[in-house]
Amino acid sequence: MDFVRRNIPMSTSTTVEGSNEKLFFDKDGHLEFAPNDPENPKNYSFGRKCYITGIAISLVMNATFSSSAPSGSFQGVSDDLHVSVEAAGLITTLFLLGYCAGPLFWAPLSEFYGRRPIFYISFTLYLAFGFLCAFTPNFAGLLVGRFLTGTSASAALTNAPGILADVWGPVERGNAMILFATMTFVGPALGPVVSGFLQLKETWRWTFYVLLWMAGATEMLLSTLPETLPMMVLRNKARRVRKIPGNENVKAPVEASDRSLGGIFKVALTRPWRLLIDPISFCVAIYYAVVYTLLYMLFSIYPIVFQQKRGWNAGVGELPLIGTVIGACLGGLGLFLNSQREQKKFTGNRKSVPEDRLPGAMVGGVLFAVTIFWFAWTAEYNSVHWAVPTVAGTFLATSILLIFVVFINYIIDSYLMYAASAVAANTVLRSACAAASPLFTQYMFDALGVGGAGSLIGGVGVLLMPIPFVFYRYGAAIRARSKFAPTNELPTPPTDEEKAVNGRPPSHSSEKETRPVDETIGGTSE
Repeated sequence: MDFVRRNIPMSTSTTVEGSNEKLFFDKDGHLEFAPNDPENPKNYSFGRKCYITGIAISLVMNATFSSSAPSGSFQGVSDDLHVSVEAAGLITTLFLLGYCAGPLFWAPLSEFYGRRPIFYISFTLYLAFGFLCAFTPNFAGLLVGRFLTGTSASAALTNAPGILADVWGPVERGNAMILFATMTFVGPALGPVVSGFLQLKETWRWTFYVLLWMAGATEMLLSTLPETLPMMVLRNKARRVRKIPGNENVKAPVEASDRSLGGIFKVALTRPWRLLIDPISFCVAIYYAVVYTLLYMLFSIYPIVFQQKRGWNAGVGELPLIGTVIGACLGGLGLFLNSQREQKKFTGNRKSVPEDRLPGAMVGGVLFAVTIFWFAWTAEYNSVHWAVPTVAGTFLATSILLIFVVFINYIIDSYLMYAASAVAANTVLRSACAAASPLFTQYMFDALGVGGAGSLIGGVGVLLMPIPFVFYRYGAAIRARSKFAPTNELPTPPTDEEKAVNGRPPSHSSEKETRPVDETIGGTSE
């Protein structure tokens, strides 16, 4: 907002007749937020911001917990619906394929209609299709239900970061995003633990009953979620003001624009793939695909190590996954402490650059390769105490979280107004790769053994390890050659968030940004 106020003429104000409310308008005569406007989501009280963040995190937990929960009850599905255990893995595969499809239309719809109605619609559909999964009489119905629930749940992963960006400032938003990223790992890790114990005493359907209970409670919370997308808040304010005599011509910037839903979808469906071949985006996408695929492979690897090799039951055999929850929390804590240190570091004259974020990914990349070999060869031999591979898995989760959070922030910082498209492309690619993991993991580990298969993955990790180091040294030069990544030689344009808050049409953007900006893939752009 500071950038906008420094570079765009100051707004004018007028008092609404019949009330004490003073309206502020930009140079084009469009309504904008007043200083310290209580209707501006950035000016909500701290408690209200935390409450909204809690709802967003609840939505994410539903989506991520649901993605992996059935993996602990594949055997029950196989026995009851008369399919192979490998075929039962399609339950996870179809859900993750829904992750691929959903972001391409939920996010554009969110930008056009606002956060609130899209969350209502998508999560209600998720709840409804959850009943199909829980009560289906056949395997085909279960697969259809899982794909549709995955598609519906993906709105949370796509748009929840947008809510965090709507209500928090840049510094606080970073901490909120760490919490968001941590929950994307905690949810999948807890799912198999719960379903594994349920399978011991109940049927596989109880896993879906638990998902329905979680969704029902979250649906009630969702009814209290306000609209937070600034452009929609301004539109609603303009509609309210127009009801007062003498203010019939007041318009919000979004009402004066010529944007169309078709135009938003055109950008949402085409630009991500053009950005995917940009060097930074491409390398990060490959790294993401590997670590995210491994994350979902773990839900098959842990049963192999602790149930098939050590003879533990379905419930106890999933308990070591709690180590990955601890590891994700450790990674999140480390990032939070580092962000506090970085805030003090850049209070002087030196301005931060995207590459300043990469040391966390450097640590994560080295730790990723080391812990894979550590886990694989200690899990290979039953003579090694079970705590050793469990601890290795803990630090493996820490490394995955470091890579995930640091690189997503690096992408956003590098591409700025095009960040949404870059993140969308990465999301689709990594989800597509992870979707295949339940189908080949068992065969891979049967053929190569735990040590051999783990070493193969570790070898890939070693090949990818130089990426953050290369970007740290040459990232600025690579960005300078990119047509999508603004460089320091050019004035930094306002972000989508700042333009939306201030109601600035594209004509007020810098030359680099004028055509087109990424207002299409809402939540992920922030």
